Amino acid sequence: MSGICEGRVVVVTGAGRGLGRAHALAFAAEGALVVVNDLGVGLDGTPEPDGPAARVAAEIRARGGEAVPHGGDIATTEGAASLVATALETYGRLDTLVNNAGFLRDRMLVNLDEDDFDAVVRVHLKGHFLPLKHAAAHWRAEAKAGRRRDARIVNTSSGAGLLGSVGQGNYSAAKAGIVALTLVAAAELRRYGVQANAIAPAARTRMTEHTFADTMAAPADGFDAMAPDNVSPLVVWLGSAASAGVTGRVFEAEGGRITVMEGWRRGPSADKGARWCPAEAGERTRRLLAQAEPPGAVYGA
Repeated sequence: MSGICEGRVVVVTGAGRGLGRAHALAFAAEGALVVVNDLGVGLDGTPEPDGPAARVAAEIRARGGEAVPHGGDIATTEGAASLVATALETYGRLDTLVNNAGFLRDRMLVNLDEDDFDAVVRVHLKGHFLPLKHAAAHWRAEAKAGRRRDARIVNTSSGAGLLGSVGQGNYSAAKAGIVALTLVAAAELRRYGVQANAIAPAARTRMTEHTFADTMAAPADGFDAMAPDNVSPLVVWLGSAASAGVTGRVFEAEGGRITVMEGWRRGPSADKGARWCPAEAGERTRRLLAQAEPPGAVYGA
């Protein structure tokens, strides 16, 4: 196989199903050597008896590509370290990390248990941080040894992390944290030849099948706008050398649409040059809000 990722070694977490599987297959189709990570758990994070990572790796090999499975828990130091080690021991290098793993435990805030909050934040946010940390440590060591890599990190946020989502306080908080983590990684790792970006995808997966239940049937025109495969081309490009110079960005990807998200920017501002009194601060704030763009609607509101 050949393509824009020819010879690159790519790690994809949560690649046993859904978006991660689509990413792994798309990278392999563009010539990448893929480490397919998946712990093999249910939608709520509980273990399942099968091994989806091995199945996807076998699927890639059956199509003529190169892939190896990894079944470690990337939200642990040991699992994240072994993930990077698997790439290095199997293929001798690491070029791209795609953080994708996650699950849901949805509740309204007043019913959201501490354990459910911690579990979702652990897998989504910590499960991004630890692989990123270990991959970045490798790339920094390579740069210091005079072998600066053209490396890429692609993180997975969500519209819920950008706008909020009713019933998903834990998930929204974790996905918002991933955006901030991406911006920090882009700033800190640039000197080592590493670019970091994030995507906020919308696609039909196990996590979203209820959200997109009315679009489950294949459309008559043959284009399924909610298919996970639609998101992968952008991810593959961001993970390739062709995306040179693109870092610290967040993109929405859904169907055939790609959107550059502009995030938090300073809007209308007022500086008194001295301390405000509360009533005065409130009056001026209302005037500033009248000049500002309205926020996007929270999902489900």
